[in-house]
Amino acid sequence: MSRPEPLAGRTVVVTGAASGIGRALGRRLSAAGCPVALADVDERGLKETAADLTGPVLPRVLDVRDAAAVTAFATEVRDWAPAPLGAVFNNAGVAIGSSVLGAVPADDDWLHEINFRGVVNGVRAFLPILVDQDNGTIVNTSSVYGLIGVPYQSAYCAAKFAVRGFTEALRQELRGTGVRAATVHPGGVKTNIARNARFRSDPEGRGRTHEQIAADFDAIARTTPERAAAIIHKGVDRGRPRILVGPDAYLVDALARFAPNRYYDIIARLRR
Repeated sequence: MSRPEPLAGRTVVVTGAASGIGRALGRRLSAAGCPVALADVDERGLKETAADLTGPVLPRVLDVRDAAAVTAFATEVRDWAPAPLGAVFNNAGVAIGSSVLGAVPADDDWLHEINFRGVVNGVRAFLPILVDQDNGTIVNTSSVYGLIGVPYQSAYCAAKFAVRGFTEALRQELRGTGVRAATVHPGGVKTNIARNARFRSDPEGRGRTHEQIAADFDAIARTTPERAAAIIHKGVDRGRPRILVGPDAYLVDALARFAPNRYYDIIARLRR
C-alpha cells in the first residue's frame, strides 16, 4: 500500500462533532486547512462547534442510526467538498451503566444502534466515495473497552468489540487499494459521555447518583479531547491501522495481550 497522504487541506467528515473528541477533531483539522463536514444529533452543540472553525464547514443535524439520512449526508458532502475526501471519522457514541442481570433491553438496543450500527451506516455511505477516488481513510472509534471486557459495561463492550471486528475485516478487504481503515481505541478521555449516559441506578449497588458516577469517571480520565484529537490526527497521517489514545490505552492493550485471563484483577488493584 502506498504512503498515506497528510490530511491537511483535504475534506474530512466527523460524526459526534457537538462535543468531546469529535469537536476537538473538527477544530484541529479545520486549523490544518481541512474543509470539515460535521454531524451530530445535538443541534446546539453542533452549531457551537461549527462557529469555532476557521475554514469551510458543512454542519448537519444527523442521527447516525438512520441509514438513509447518513447516505443522503454522504451525497451532500460529495457534492459540497471543496477538496478530495481525506478521512471519515465515525466517532458518534453513547454509554450505559448496567449489570447484565439488570440490563434494560431497550437501553442496550439504543446503544448498539448508535455505537455499532451508526459506524456501519457511516462506512457504507462514504466508502463508495473513497473507493472511487482510490484514496482516503475510514476511521472508526472503538475503545479500550473494545480490547477488554469490563463489569457493568456489557452493552458498551459488545458494541466496541463489534466496531473493532468490523473495521479489521474491512481493512483486509481494502488490501491492495488506496483506501485504509483504522480503529481508534481511546482510554479515559475527559468528555461528557458519562454525564450523557443512561443510568437506571448505580450498577455497582453503592447508591451513587448519576452525577457521582460521572465524577468518578472524570477522576480517572486523564486525556483531554484536544490531546486525543492530536493523537488520532497523527495516527491517520502515519497510516496506523490501530490508534491507541492515552497511556491507559497502552496499558490495557498490553494487559489484554499478556494477561488475558487476569487483566481485570490487575486493573482493579491499580485503581485502588
